Amino acid sequence: MERWQNKVAVVTGASVGIGAAIAVDLVKNGFIVIALARRKERLKENQKALPESLQSRYHPKQCDVTSEDQVKDTFAWIETTFGGTNVLVNNAGVLSLGAELSGTDNTRAIRNTVETNIMGAVYCVREAFNSMRKCNIDGHVIIMNSIVGHGVPISPVGALNIYPASKFAVTAMVETYRQEFANAGTKVKVTSISPGLVLTEIMPNMENFEEPLLNPEDVSNAVLYVLSTPPHVQVHELTIKHIEEKV
Repeated sequence: MERWQNKVAVVTGASVGIGAAIAVDLVKNGFIVIALARRKERLKENQKALPESLQSRYHPKQCDVTSEDQVKDTFAWIETTFGGTNVLVNNAGVLSLGAELSGTDNTRAIRNTVETNIMGAVYCVREAFNSMRKCNIDGHVIIMNSIVGHGVPISPVGALNIYPASKFAVTAMVETYRQEFANAGTKVKVTSISPGLVLTEIMPNMENFEEPLLNPEDVSNAVLYVLSTPPHVQVHELTIKHIEEKV
């Protein structure tokens, strides 16, 4: 991780769960972290929970990734203030349970999922990559995927509606980015991380699930692993499950 010391990492969806754990771990591993989320107060709470000596390396920034203008403005601010983006962890994502894909009253839930999970990633990766290329940075783009981005299991938690499709899109996008980054003559890496069930706030009452769950820190450790690989090694896809997970 030495080559990333004092480099800039942007983490989306950083207020809670996986994103919060990743942002904290990156700070502890020497990064300057720009933590993005819609709820800036939650980000400030995460900052205050850090050791005082590290708080100045954590920068909370309100940003709704479904807003193209907000994403553009945010990455322009990062480039002006910090000199560009070295690492993007595109973690922001939503899941709407209970609204079946074939249902008649599901448009809002479907649109929100698509705009966050797909378009939010499109906006953030585009701005981060173009900043890396402009600033001549051999950066790393990490996109939080899911095991349901590779297959659609019978869900133990209810209808997943458009969520698996949004993650299948992410799987295709990561390969497309890999080709585009290489064809552009850059050494920017791209990695998809696909966890199984993780104890987060993406679904209600997950602490009561009978299924075994990963912790957000387990996924954060995977992020640290892919960032620790040497410059010539690209981990394209990393799947993580609890050892007892049956889904």
